[in-house]
Amino acid sequence: MAEISVAIAASHAPGLTGWFDKAPEADRKTVLAAYAEIHEAIVRSRTDVLLVIANDHIANGFVSDYNDFTFGLADRHTGPDEWFKPWLRVPDYELPGSPDVGEVLYESVKDCAPRVRATRENLRYDDNLSVPTTMAGLVSTGVAVVPVLQNCTVPPVPDEKVCYRLGETLGEAIRTRLPAGLRVGLFGSGGLSHEPGGPRYLEIDEKFDRWWMDLLVEGDHEKIRTDVTFERMEEAGSGGTSELLSWLVVMGAIGPRPCKALGYAAVDQWRCGFGAVRWDLS
Repeated sequence: MAEISVAIAASHAPGLTGWFDKAPEADRKTVLAAYAEIHEAIVRSRTDVLLVIANDHIANGFVSDYNDFTFGLADRHTGPDEWFKPWLRVPDYELPGSPDVGEVLYESVKDCAPRVRATRENLRYDDNLSVPTTMAGLVSTGVAVVPVLQNCTVPPVPDEKVCYRLGETLGEAIRTRLPAGLRVGLFGSGGLSHEPGGPRYLEIDEKFDRWWMDLLVEGDHEKIRTDVTFERMEEAGSGGTSELLSWLVVMGAIGPRPCKALGYAAVDQWRCGFGAVRWDLS
């Protein structure tokens, strides 16, 4: 049976690439060190396929018929999408896909939420995949990628309980339905607190961010699911903080366990709190 080789999560704020130099040097060093450790963890774990779970920013559907989860089954994933290039300011990239693995996992979880779908077309990627690809140097690893884009904004949003349960099903499928010896990594991309385009656009809820990071380090998943609801995320920044639901998918897949905090930074100019973690799979 296959094995979950690495489990990590990090913010993908566009400011990390488009406005990186607006932050103090100490905060820039924090981000670079965190993403360097993520790169090293992916390489060291000998990961064959990396699932990048991230929110879709309503770039791949209409609010009248919006997918809860979309599995990208293309042979190659290319980005960033042309529309997002001016503010992301990242190089064009191409990542190998793993449609066979993605298809098995999609079939395993497609009944976990009302609208779980898959596509073999290249999706439109903004900061959700483009920032971690750039900052973690995914192209240089040669690792195949299966993007899983999720709905974090269009009601009804699959909440923390739905996302965790889907993660549990995903983890079971990795361990029981994929080929023996395959090493599958999980990357939750998104968060922390921010409110894109809203009245708190220039605010970061540092108290919430540090509380969230501390809870993850403690590793009590039941407490997290009870206390860090979708509604609580919205209070910390509507339409943005809920990207942390992607981290809940990863947590469901690996089960309750502590993690290592790789760094935190609150930079107003980035319009988003930055955080990164790596879970202990030993």
